[in-house]
Amino acid sequence: MGQTIQFCTYVFLVKLEGDINQGVAYYKKALYYNWHYADAMYNLGVAYGEMLKFEMAIVFYELAFHFNPHCAEACNNLGVIYKDRDNLDKAVECYQLALSIKPNFSQSLNNLGVVYTVQGKMDAAASMIEKAIVANPTYAEAYNNLGVLYRDAGSITLAIEAYEQCLKIDADSRNAGQNRLLAMNYINEGTDDKLYEAHRDWGWRFMRLYPQYTSWDNSKAPERPLVIGYVSPDYFTHSVSYFIEAPLFYHDYSNYKVVVYSAVVKADAKTFKFRDIVMKRGGIWRDIYGIDEKKVASMVREDKVDILVELTGHTANNKLGMMACRPAPLQVTWIGYPNTTGLPTIDYRITDALADPPDTKQKHVEDLVRLPECFLCYTPSPEAGPASPAPALSNGFVTFGSFNNLAKITPKVLQVWAKILCAVPNSRLIVKCKPFCCDSVRQKFLSTLEQLGLESHRVDLVPLILLNHDHMQAYSLMDISLDTFPYAGTTTTCESLYMGVPCVTMGGLVHAHNVGVSLLTAVGLERLVAKTEDEYIRLAIELASDVTSLSSLRMDLRNLMSKSALCNGSKFITGLESAYRDMWRGYCNGKVPSLKRMETIQNQTPQLTSLLSKDDPFGSIKENGFTLGPPRLLTSEENGSQSNQSSSSGQSK
Repeated sequence: MGQTIQFCTYVFLVKLEGDINQGVAYYKKALYYNWHYADAMYNLGVAYGEMLKFEMAIVFYELAFHFNPHCAEACNNLGVIYKDRDNLDKAVECYQLALSIKPNFSQSLNNLGVVYTVQGKMDAAASMIEKAIVANPTYAEAYNNLGVLYRDAGSITLAIEAYEQCLKIDADSRNAGQNRLLAMNYINEGTDDKLYEAHRDWGWRFMRLYPQYTSWDNSKAPERPLVIGYVSPDYFTHSVSYFIEAPLFYHDYSNYKVVVYSAVVKADAKTFKFRDIVMKRGGIWRDIYGIDEKKVASMVREDKVDILVELTGHTANNKLGMMACRPAPLQVTWIGYPNTTGLPTIDYRITDALADPPDTKQKHVEDLVRLPECFLCYTPSPEAGPASPAPALSNGFVTFGSFNNLAKITPKVLQVWAKILCAVPNSRLIVKCKPFCCDSVRQKFLSTLEQLGLESHRVDLVPLILLNHDHMQAYSLMDISLDTFPYAGTTTTCESLYMGVPCVTMGGLVHAHNVGVSLLTAVGLERLVAKTEDEYIRLAIELASDVTSLSSLRMDLRNLMSKSALCNGSKFITGLESAYRDMWRGYCNGKVPSLKRMETIQNQTPQLTSLLSKDDPFGSIKENGFTLGPPRLLTSEENGSQSNQSSSSGQSK
């Protein structure tokens, strides 16, 4: 037994030095001396988890639990694996088993709360996470996950407070820092620079945690073929996927070779479709899930990427750490986030003249590059099915609706919607989002509308619909889609239009507010774009007043959209590639916005001379939910990067 303990202690030191394969070898040797030593089995489970060999991890965690039925940590870590595989029922079972062994086990309480949040069981989730905090008052990530819960339930102010509490405990919490920035977009109307300053300050702090590359071997020939890298965790059935498909398909690979860096946690049919598209056209597909961001940065340099485009911003599983290393000569942010990243190492942000008008007062760390038409190109889901007739024809009343996430439906939005419904006799409202499977969330929503004069019997609340076909067909219940503000819908707006449901939107002072303006204009529906709340109300009432015209528009809308700039991939790619070429010509002539920015920052803050440090200040971040400790030490918790955003987060919901 003493020999085994020595091996486990030694292998822990080996792990700290980064040689996990040698660690596995020593754990196995420990088992050779004592084949039923549960601690060695447990740590093998951790090691295989870190190596992303999850089947092996499961085997050794189960063995550890078999030989030591008091090992709650093994049950907890099994739950993390099952949760990441979307086997939520099995994850719940594992966490509950862990809690039956250790009732005040804060990590399992937290993790169970995370799963309940994903399932929309907000009351149960709140109970678990609050118990985790009682059990461990300095448990920073529990406050982060409480923030996620509040955000999903539509309580943005409480969400921000929870994220800030997490940051008080752990100032370097990446999850809470980024979740706070994302949450602030839901209530930012652009009347001051506070949100810009929050992003900028985050970016300066975050950049200092990574070393930056300062030179590249890429040839500075302005007209040569370019290598374009796209990095995202969202190459699956996710909002971003509907807007990256066209570029991957239509790029001229002979002049704009595509390299995809896929951080997808769980691949699906769409992932494989995208990979086939890229590979068949001569591009490169690299799976980077679980790989350290500095190593990914090294891969980008080896691939000689000229322009690196990140598609995630501050949403889940982003690779902004890799972007902070500045591995490519030019770096760009696009699609996945409705604001500046705040990172000084990113040169450009792609947008258009409607989402970000030339006279915008909104500030960005990046330089804006405006595409000639809409900054997005939408590829509809092949599972959508046909558009149905307007339900008002058979119902005898008009149904308004929204399938946006609850965080976007602010009290101000509800006030405006209630005025519309109250002005249109017998009209109804249908709202679909995940938390409506929770009675308390439903009652709070209905109560708010009743206080605004809209009776609850006129409102239908629908929880999450899992299958994409069924989700799209749910638009058959709606006559008119009502957009949210100041954070407009993106994917939901496109889906609504494709299913024949016209959408009323409103412009504002910031990009997030103006996305609907850009989308509707691209489709030729500028007449449904309001400038004020009163105009928004008037447009919705007018649209509802003529059911015949509404029905006619519904039948024409898919064809109108399909022929529009919003769905014209071949035309869109011309504008996008032209923008890339202009960026590259600028680079060849010495225009590198990030370099100029970083020089300014260094002059302003001399302490940033530590930028090129090779230390790894993020060593404590649990990228995959696992860290390794001495035998029997807890090694896993939800780090929030998966729970950070559900599949319906990001810009486009």
